[in-house]
Amino acid sequence: MLDALTVAVAVTALALAAWCGHAAYKDQPTKDWHFIGMAVVTVLALAQLVVGIVQLARGERPEQGTTVFVAYLIGSFATVPAAGFLSLSERTRWGSVTVAAGALVLAVLEVRLYDIWGN
Repeated sequence: MLDALTVAVAVTALALAAWCGHAAYKDQPTKDWHFIGMAVVTVLALAQLVVGIVQLARGERPEQGTTVFVAYLIGSFATVPAAGFLSLSERTRWGSVTVAAGALVLAVLEVRLYDIWGN
């Protein structure tokens, strides 16, 4: 895995979590700007998914198993969009809380991906 990309995804996810957590603290739902932030994080997660699949196709293997690695890659890609869709159905502060929680989960998944790859 590309360490810089893993760090970039984790840091942007934590920034999104702080941003949406602040919105929830101010009793605000997710707004258009939050969705732009979610899109940025999702594009980075998509880049990581593509890089991971390319590395697997080149013959590189994670230390803890390919199946687990691919499952975490797909899960990390889907986490923020799923939280975003859930926040659309809850147009209160709890929508912002949902996105903040999803972004925190993504940051934890990034640490786990780093560990699975064997760095």
